[in-house]
This record gives sequence, C-alpha cells and structure tokens, in this order.
Amino acid sequence: MTSTRSPLRQVARGVYAPALVFEIGIGAIAPIIPLSAVDLGGNLAVAAVLVALLGVGQIAGDVPAGALAARIGDRRAMLVAAGLSMIALAGCALAPSLWVLGIGVFAVGATNAVFVLARQAYLTEVIPVMMRARALSTLGGVQRIGAFIGPFLGAAIVHLSDLRGVYWLAVGTSLLAGVVVLVVPDAAGAETIRRRQGAHIAMGTVLRQNGKVFATLGFAVLAVGAVRASRQVVLPLWSAQLGFSPATTSIIFGISGAVDMLLFYPAGRVMDRRGRLWVAIPSMLILGGSILLLPITSTLAGVTAAAMVMGLGNGIGSGILMTLGADVAPRAVRPQFLGIWRLFSDSGNAAGPLVVAAGAALGSLAAGIATMGAFGLLAAAGLARWVPRFSDHANAATRRRAAAREIRAALDSPPDP
Repeated sequence: MTSTRSPLRQVARGVYAPALVFEIGIGAIAPIIPLSAVDLGGNLAVAAVLVALLGVGQIAGDVPAGALAARIGDRRAMLVAAGLSMIALAGCALAPSLWVLGIGVFAVGATNAVFVLARQAYLTEVIPVMMRARALSTLGGVQRIGAFIGPFLGAAIVHLSDLRGVYWLAVGTSLLAGVVVLVVPDAAGAETIRRRQGAHIAMGTVLRQNGKVFATLGFAVLAVGAVRASRQVVLPLWSAQLGFSPATTSIIFGISGAVDMLLFYPAGRVMDRRGRLWVAIPSMLILGGSILLLPITSTLAGVTAAAMVMGLGNGIGSGILMTLGADVAPRAVRPQFLGIWRLFSDSGNAAGPLVVAAGAALGSLAAGIATMGAFGLLAAAGLARWVPRFSDHANAATRRRAAAREIRAALDSPPDP
C-alpha cells in the first residue's frame, strides 16, 4: 500500500494542490464573466460571447503551451502561466470596457491551457506508467472539485463586496498556486534531459510525424470532448424546456456533479489494472446513452435519474483523455504532442455545446441533444477501434503484445562486450 501511494504523495503538493487552487479561481470567475459583461453595458448575446472567449483562449493556447513547456520545462511553464494569469485576471477586475474584459478573459483561457498541459506533462514524467491512470484521473478529479468549489466562493465574495472582488479572489488563487509550485522540490529528474532533446523540434514536425495518430484517434478524442462538454448544456436547457425553476435545475446539476466527483480514483485504478478501454468505452456508452435518452424524460424524477447516470458516465471517464495522450505521446516531444492532443479535446469541448445550440436554434432542442448522445456512441466505437492500435495499455492483449515486443528487442540486441 505504501509503495503504491508514495509516488502520488510525493507530487500531491507540487501538482494536485496548485491544480485545486488554480481551478478554484477559474471556477469562481466562470459564472461572473457574463454578469460583468452586462454590468459594462453588454447585452445577453455579448455576454455569451465573452463567456465563450474563455474556451477560445484555451484552444488558442494549447499549441503554444506545448512549445513553451518543451522549451522551458513543465514546472517553469506552470510558473509563467500563474504569473500571466494574475495579470490577465487583474485586467478583468479593472476592465473599463467590454473590449478590455474580453481580452482579459481570452488571456485567462490561454494561461489555463499552459497550466493544464504542464501539469499533465509533469505527472506523466514523474509517475510510473502502471500508476499513470490513477495519477491523471486524480488530476482530473481535483480540477473538477476546484471548479465545483469556485462558484460558491465567488458567490460569497459577491455577497461581501462586488463582482470585481471575484477576479481579485482568482488573482489570489493564481498567486498561491504559483507559490506552491515554486517552493515544492522538483521530482522529475529526467525533465531537463528530455527538454534538451526535444525543445527545438517544431510543432509542425511533431504533427507530421504523428499524423496517423491525430487523423484517427485524434478525432475520437474530439468526439469525447464534445460529448462531455455537451453535458454541461443539455441538463439546464432541457430542465428549462420542462419548466423547472432555476433552483431545481441547480440541484439536479449539483447531484450529477456529486456523482461525477466520487468516481475518479476508482476509475483510474481500473485503467491501471485492466487497461484503458475498460473505462473509456463504458464511459462513452453510459454518457452518450443517457444524453440520448434525456429528451424522452418529462418528470423531475426522470431528469434527475438521467443526470445521475450522466454523472456516472462522466465520472468514470475522469482523466481518460489525459491518460491516453500520455500513453501515445513520444517521450522526446511529449509537451509538443500533448499540446496538439489538447487542441483536439478542447476543440471538442467548444463544439459540443454549439451542436446543441444549433438544434435549439433550428427549433428542436431534443434533436440537438439526441445528436450529441449519438456522438457518444460513435466516440465509444472510435476508441474501441483505435486505442489498441496506438496504446500498449489499452487492455491485457495489448500489454502482452508490448511485453513480447520488448522480449524480442532484448533478444535481438547485441550482447555487451
């Protein structure tokens, strides 16, 4: 037991603690951004655009984040992200106009991309491969907990001061996250060597060398991101369609989130012991199926049950995309590869809600929701087809194949003189 938990304990302070604190700040400002936009004179459409800029900034920052982490190292990239995030959040707090607020929100999204990627690359470097899924699932769970706590702290700050106070809270969480990263010793002894080997390899070269992965598994990753993000939209929209009050909708959403947060570590444990597909496929089947069935619900009990099943499907998939990315990323160019990998997943995160919105705009919210449910089933099929091709840890069969390959390589290598 000690040997299993020791590596996680060693990085808990340096990765999980700053991840939690940083994500609390991001979670706190998320519901405040549209209110700030309206406060500065924007209408609801403008407010929605400003909220979207957080995700757009993250997409725009994914590839540069990979290049930055490769050049200066994962921990230094986290420090840079924390510092720039403080500046961007201060700009949001002091914004005199919608333009300034928009630039600040976009910059916060970009810095979040750097922080997320650097944490993932760092954990991949320092954690043994047979504990990788647990480590990255825990990271995903910690991020969700932070995003869950943040809005409550933000509400308390608004009650005590005003909207701008929430941005200053986020400045403080970014500062605290950076301080923790700075003072905790580096556990990655191989990071400097890896950085020297791969820092000067261009992102375009990495994309070309791994084009087959991105052209196949990459689109499954995009579909997974879209389905998971659509969950954040389909529940409140369908609840509103049925005439539920905002308070009732919030309770339903909270129940789903609670189920979601309970399952990240067991899911990681299964992935480490049995293989990635043991979690990836059930996650998409459960999440996609529950979204697909949501439009046939018409009662509070039915929607709540569907929400809980969505939380189950999303929760067991915590960390799956980070784990798969870590599995298939070439070690010498891992940060660059993960930057492109996150571009696919974050693009999916942005696309999912847009598909639901398009269905609603065309007059059928149910059709938009059902489309995303079908995407979940397609994502499961894509993962089943392509993960075994590229990951040695897809299941027991791929692990046996990898072990046999290593034995053959050892037998074929010339003996030491």
